[in-house]
Amino acid sequence: MPDVAPSQKEQSMLLQKEMISGHYDALARAKDEGKKVVYTFVPGNLTELMRSFDILPNLPEINALQSGMRKLSGGYISEAEKHGHSEDVCTYVKCDIGMLKKGNIGPTGVKLPEPDLLLLSYTGCFTFMKWFELLRQEYDCPVAMLHIPYQGDGKVHDHYRGYVIEQLETEVIPKLEAVTGRAFDQDRLRASLALSAAAEDDLVYVLESARHRPSPIDAYFGGVYYIGPIFSAFRGTEEGAAYYRALRREIDQRVAAGQGPVTPEGELETERFRLVIEGPPNWTSFREFWKMFYDEGAVVVASTYTKVGGLYDRGFRHDPDNPLATLADYCMGCYTNLSLPARVDLVEQYVRDYAADGFLINSVKSCNSFSVGQLLMLRQLEDRTGLPGGFIESDLVDPRYFSAANIKNRIESYLQMIEQKRTAGPAA
Repeated sequence: MPDVAPSQKEQSMLLQKEMISGHYDALARAKDEGKKVVYTFVPGNLTELMRSFDILPNLPEINALQSGMRKLSGGYISEAEKHGHSEDVCTYVKCDIGMLKKGNIGPTGVKLPEPDLLLLSYTGCFTFMKWFELLRQEYDCPVAMLHIPYQGDGKVHDHYRGYVIEQLETEVIPKLEAVTGRAFDQDRLRASLALSAAAEDDLVYVLESARHRPSPIDAYFGGVYYIGPIFSAFRGTEEGAAYYRALRREIDQRVAAGQGPVTPEGELETERFRLVIEGPPNWTSFREFWKMFYDEGAVVVASTYTKVGGLYDRGFRHDPDNPLATLADYCMGCYTNLSLPARVDLVEQYVRDYAADGFLINSVKSCNSFSVGQLLMLRQLEDRTGLPGGFIESDLVDPRYFSAANIKNRIESYLQMIEQKRTAGPAA
C-alpha cells in the first residue's frame, strides 16, 4: 500500500484532540482520585449539572466514534455479534458493548472506569433506552432517567418544560446527590451555565462564518472537530470556553485572509460547490470520505449532524438565570428530538441562508433516528428549493458498510448534475 501522508489539521483541531485525550486520562484516574463517573449520551446531556457535582461524564457514542476513527470498531462489533447482537442493531451500541466485553479499554488505550450512575436523557432516539438496558445488565449501579417530551408540533410548551424540571428536581438531582454525597449547589450550576453560553456564542460565530465566500470552514467534516468539546465533556468549563475563544480567533484570521477550509491535505484553494449535508458521517473511513468532497472542490457550509448536541445557531443559549428551565429547554431542542417537518424546515433554511448549490443525505444503515424519513425529506427539499438533492448510504462505525467506490461514484455524479444545471441556466 502507498504511504499516506500525515493529516494536516488546524491548531484548533490539534487542541481539541489534546482535550479529548486528556479527558480519557482523567477518566482512567477517576477511581484513584475519588471522582465519580456518570455514563450518559450526547443529545440532551446534562454536563453542566454533572460538573457542578464534580462528576466526570463518559459518553458511549464518543467512545464508539473515536474507536471508529482509530480503526478499532470492526473488532468490537464482531465481538458484540458473537454475544448475540444482530447485524441490524445500531453499530454505536455494538461497538460499545464489544469494547466492554474486551476489557473496556477506551479508544486512547486507557481503561475506562465503571459508572457510578447511568444517566439517560431520552431525546428522541429509542435506541438509547435499549442501550442503557444492556449497560444496566453489566454494571451494578443506580440508574436515572430523564424523559424528554417529543416536539411533535415543533414547539416547546410550558407544560413540557414543567414536566422536565420536575424530573430534574425529583429524579436526577437526588440521584446525583446520593452518588456524590454532596448537596446540589445552584450557584455552581449557574457559573457553569454562564461558561456554556459564552462558548455557544463563539461556536455559532464559527459555524456562521460559512456564509462567506469562500467558506473558511467545512461545517461537516471540519465541524465534527469544532463540536467535539461542547458536545462531550467540556461544556460549562473554563477549558471549553477558552477553546472556543481560540477557535473563533483562528477562523477570523482565515476570513480576513480569504482562505478556504483546511483539509487533511492542506488548504482548499478553490470552492466549486457549496453543500448542506443531512445525517452523521462515516467514522471508519473519515479521511477517505472527506477526500471525496475536497478533491471536487465541494465544501459543506452547513450540516444537521453538528446540531445533534444542540441547536445553538437557532438562538438557544444556556441561561444561568433560569438554571433548571434552561437545561429542560436544551434537552427538548436537540436535533434528534425534532419532528420530521421541523427537520425539513431546518435543512431548507440552511440551503437558503448559506447559498448552497445543493443538499446531500448520508443515510446511515443502523441509525433509525436519522435515516427514517430521509427519502421523503429529499423529495420535499427538492420541491421547496428547486435544487438537486443527492443520496448516499454508509454506516457510523461498521467498516463493512462503507463502499468507497459506490459512494465516490454517487458523489461525483451528483456534483456533475449540479454543474450541468449551472451550465444550462434557468429554465425558459
